[in-house]
Amino acid sequence: MRSLVLPLIASCCVVCAASTAASDPLISPSTKTAAGGAAGSGASSSSSSSSSGPTRKLSQREQEAQAEADLSAKIQERLAIMRANQAARVAAAAKAKKEAAAKVAVEAAKPKVYSNVWSYEGESGPANWASINPAWAKCGAGNRQSPIDIRDGMKVELEQIGFDYHPSSFNVTDNGKTVQVMVGGGNFLNIGNRMYELIQFHFHRPSEERINGKGYEMVVHMVHKDAEGHIAMLAVLLERGRPQPVIQNVWNNLPLEKFDTAAPSTVLDPLELLPARRDYFTFMGSMTTPPCQEGVLWIVMKEPVQASPQQMALFSRLYPLNARPVQPSSGRIIKESN
Repeated sequence: MRSLVLPLIASCCVVCAASTAASDPLISPSTKTAAGGAAGSGASSSSSSSSSGPTRKLSQREQEAQAEADLSAKIQERLAIMRANQAARVAAAAKAKKEAAAKVAVEAAKPKVYSNVWSYEGESGPANWASINPAWAKCGAGNRQSPIDIRDGMKVELEQIGFDYHPSSFNVTDNGKTVQVMVGGGNFLNIGNRMYELIQFHFHRPSEERINGKGYEMVVHMVHKDAEGHIAMLAVLLERGRPQPVIQNVWNNLPLEKFDTAAPSTVLDPLELLPARRDYFTFMGSMTTPPCQEGVLWIVMKEPVQASPQQMALFSRLYPLNARPVQPSSGRIIKESN
């Protein structure tokens, strides 16, 4: 009890002393100031003791304002994340586009590889040869293509063809398109002051050439070249009749597998493939297989040669159809010997 009373009495004394000093003229100003300071210190101590009480509760309005501020901060944070994700997606898309463009550029820089596969029917048949490979564009766009239907030949005095053929070595290949016979060197055809060497001959069924609309069961194409690479193609039409000795020699030496080559020890004489009469048609045309190159001198013998039904049947088992359809003559000049 005593410990509580003594501070209270002391405080009252300080206040009384301050009041007395303020009202007494005999007390010096400095004494008044000290007394006032002591009283003020006591008041300040009392105020500090009062402010250390419990925190004031926010009003409803203040709580709403605080909640709104918190929500706004969360929205801004979410928007920042969305903007960062969008920027990352844009950057990834730009990178993918750049990589795709680089890949396209690399592919475009590579040399294009085109097919060399062709046939006589279906998608790789004659109607599509020109679109299979750009190098074969002449097959569709050429204006001197072969074969043709030979009509309205101009009958003129044509020179006699000189045939310098003799018995020669040969080999036989089933090349997947026809039976092809490579002939040993030294067999020549002379026409138009040019000398063409026989390189090979092969067969088509039916005949590719027609004469006034008439086709034949088969044809032999004899391919010749001169020293400058010009081609002269001699066509010998085949009809049913007696066995043909050269054809039989070829059939006797057929390889057992496609794409194989047989090299017999015997010889054949190309002269025996020719008809007795040497009248002919002549015109400019093309090769009848891709790439269908033009500038080929065609010589078509007017008289057919006979081959036996059995000889023709054997070839038809291998190649029932290996003939290009007739092409437009496109107003080209056709000469016919009298």
